[in-house]
Amino acid sequence: MIENPFYGHEFHGDYDLVSIGKLDLEEGGSIPDCHLAVATFGTLNDARDNAILVSTWYSGTHQIFRDVYIGPDHALNPEKYFIVVVDQIGSGLSTSPHNADGPNAGIAMSRFPKVRIGDDVVAQERLLREHFGVETLALVTGGSMGAQQTYEWAVRFPAKVLRAAPIAGTAQNTPHDFLYTKALAEAITSDPGFNGGEYTSNADVVDGLTRHAGIWAVMGFSTEFWKQEVWRALEFESKEAFLAGFLEPYFTAMDPNDLLSMAWKWQRGDVARHTGGDLAAALGRITAKTYVLPINEDMFFPVRDHVAEQELIKGSELRVIDDILGHLGLFGVAPTYIGQVDRHLKDLLDTKV
Repeated sequence: MIENPFYGHEFHGDYDLVSIGKLDLEEGGSIPDCHLAVATFGTLNDARDNAILVSTWYSGTHQIFRDVYIGPDHALNPEKYFIVVVDQIGSGLSTSPHNADGPNAGIAMSRFPKVRIGDDVVAQERLLREHFGVETLALVTGGSMGAQQTYEWAVRFPAKVLRAAPIAGTAQNTPHDFLYTKALAEAITSDPGFNGGEYTSNADVVDGLTRHAGIWAVMGFSTEFWKQEVWRALEFESKEAFLAGFLEPYFTAMDPNDLLSMAWKWQRGDVARHTGGDLAAALGRITAKTYVLPINEDMFFPVRDHVAEQELIKGSELRVIDDILGHLGLFGVAPTYIGQVDRHLKDLLDTKV
């Protein structure tokens, strides 16, 4: 275990750490005492039928949903719904390589086991059922890796998910996306300070984390974002200033092993694992009313990949979000973004199932 002040209440606000006990993993091994970081908004009603699960993306936590997506003026309205945001395993807040201690000390740092998207979903289901008494979800949603988890929920636990809204993420990761994520990981591991995953501080790996941020600049934002110099609207004087003032500080504060743990499962997200590699059969299991929400300028989860999957989900709809930022439009920087998401999610929540 190493200390990293970025992962705590000072930066991420209120959340609880809840133990779900031993979590056996799909790839073998286990997390002896798996803790999930959980932020809740609103109140569970007496019928226990107003719960919404939000799952997090790569590098992200509940903080972005609290700040951008959740509120009385949004579709994710805590005055109406009980909203549970669970930080994924490896996020740095839930059990992760850098914070493993106590019963988990044997899996700290480079010894952290391989975790799959399915492991996150099994952990979340146990948390909801055992800690909150929630058996059925009015909605499951999340962006990017959160979309991968949303699909996993709808395929693995179809009777528990009434509605699903994967945003900017696919049910089966593509070869291109695998290679992109490989480059992200290699930017980190190629730094001599990485030391095989046994560094003493994230600062030891600052060069690798800075390269990692640079790769995100290439693919996380669209070509139009850069051509139209949208960074000027964010009050930066140059693209170099935007990198140095936004992307680089964001990633260099994070733990390298945590990012690598998330990257490994992102690469291998695939609901067809449930059906012997048959994606159509896997998506055919979904009974939730599903809205698939791609971002039109997304460079690595393009609309066409969403369409190919959406057409395999009975009764689903494709709702395209228009955002020049591309994949990182998920951060809600563009003022037109969240209104589109709210409209689609409200339509979905208003749909009787």
